Amino acid sequence: MKGTPTRRRLGRPASLVAATLLTTSATLVTGVPLASAAPTGTVAAAEFSVAPAAAPISDIAERLRENPVYVDPEASDQLSRADANALTDQIEESGRPIFLIVLPADYPTDNIFGDLRAATGVTGVYGIRLGDRFDARADSSVMSRQAVSNLARSVDGEPAAQQLNDFTDRAVATMSGSAPAGRTAGEANGVGALVTVGALAAAVGGSALVVSRRGRRRTEAAQKESLERLRVVVDEDITAYGEELDRLDFHPAEPGADDAMRADYARALDSYEDAKRKMAAAKRPDDVKGVTETLEDGRFALSVLAARREGRPLPERRAPCFFDPRHGPSVADARWTPPGGTAREVPVCAADQARLADGLEPMIREVDTGYGNRRPYWDAGPAYGPWAGGYFGGALLPGLLMGTMLGGMMAGPAYGAGWGDGYAGGHEGGDFSGGDFNSGDFGGGFGGGGDFGGGGDFGGGF
Repeated sequence: MKGTPTRRRLGRPASLVAATLLTTSATLVTGVPLASAAPTGTVAAAEFSVAPAAAPISDIAERLRENPVYVDPEASDQLSRADANALTDQIEESGRPIFLIVLPADYPTDNIFGDLRAATGVTGVYGIRLGDRFDARADSSVMSRQAVSNLARSVDGEPAAQQLNDFTDRAVATMSGSAPAGRTAGEANGVGALVTVGALAAAVGGSALVVSRRGRRRTEAAQKESLERLRVVVDEDITAYGEELDRLDFHPAEPGADDAMRADYARALDSYEDAKRKMAAAKRPDDVKGVTETLEDGRFALSVLAARREGRPLPERRAPCFFDPRHGPSVADARWTPPGGTAREVPVCAADQARLADGLEPMIREVDTGYGNRRPYWDAGPAYGPWAGGYFGGALLPGLLMGTMLGGMMAGPAYGAGWGDGYAGGHEGGDFSGGDFNSGDFGGGFGGGGDFGGGGDFGGGF
């Protein structure tokens, strides 16, 4: 592709002068040439009214280098122009290398992801809606194989506009990398033909600055929304911990109390106050990790104090109960099989250990997904990564959550890249890398929800 690409915005008419100059080059992201590319009533306009066959991969790739959303003419009933424009804005404001393609149901799928990635030459996340099926792939430098598989499954079955919007929102929150430098928010169709090269360069530079600022504002808004969702969960945790302190009914001067007990109690009290202080000062979702680490430390201090008072052996330091950290430190590992998933060993409290032994369901912590429903925390999206990471630690949790959306995202190199500082260091995205990429990241058949041809095989997930 020659020159600096500018975004082709759907549904924005250009002047006749600009349209005439751009007849041979400017086309809609849908693959349909600009309606204003020839005066009304001309032969060209009549020819354009005939929908062409589905575009080849090479044409799709060329369009994607100019605009992150491509809707094939034969699939135009899947996604409206307004929805495509909104997705384009959403992606460009995020500054992430995300590419969305909408194709007819009978489009050939043999190595479609690998061929598309090779043709664009751009590192990123690629999502394809093919008829009513959806699947996605990504370069592992921006999102792990398991994470993108989980992400694709999380939106499976949704209507096109909602599906692509949800996919974009969740990808932005979890991936690393940035959009290609050539992608800007320059004004659409035909404007460049009416200005000088120098003026165009200035406009592109100014537009890039605007996009950068809009992207930062969008990221800040997303972080604020996630932090407020986390605040509800953490406040529940802090309240539950305070109630544990009250039920303990320990007095430092009570008969039998010794210095070790008083030290345990002081540590538990300090954890309560520190957790409240840290949550009040939290500015970003990643700050929540320190709060839950503090609560976990306090609960262990309480369990040690209880053992001393009752004359029992002191407990070993174990992870909290997997099903709900408010249950306190685990007492054992139990084998558990989630619905539709594979069995794994998870740390459990005494109550959940007994429930599992009796064939009952454990008491699972459910949280708000942000989409009007409640789900187990491991299946509620990436926003709960910092919360869970503080309780279970970065090394332990991905193994426990194997096959879940949150587990896959935490296991990948891009985990947390949208939130804190330093997470995304060394992981590039959006670079024009030509055909030099790991084809394994884009292998496997198209499978309506993350069928990676052998990857992510967890029997339907958690």
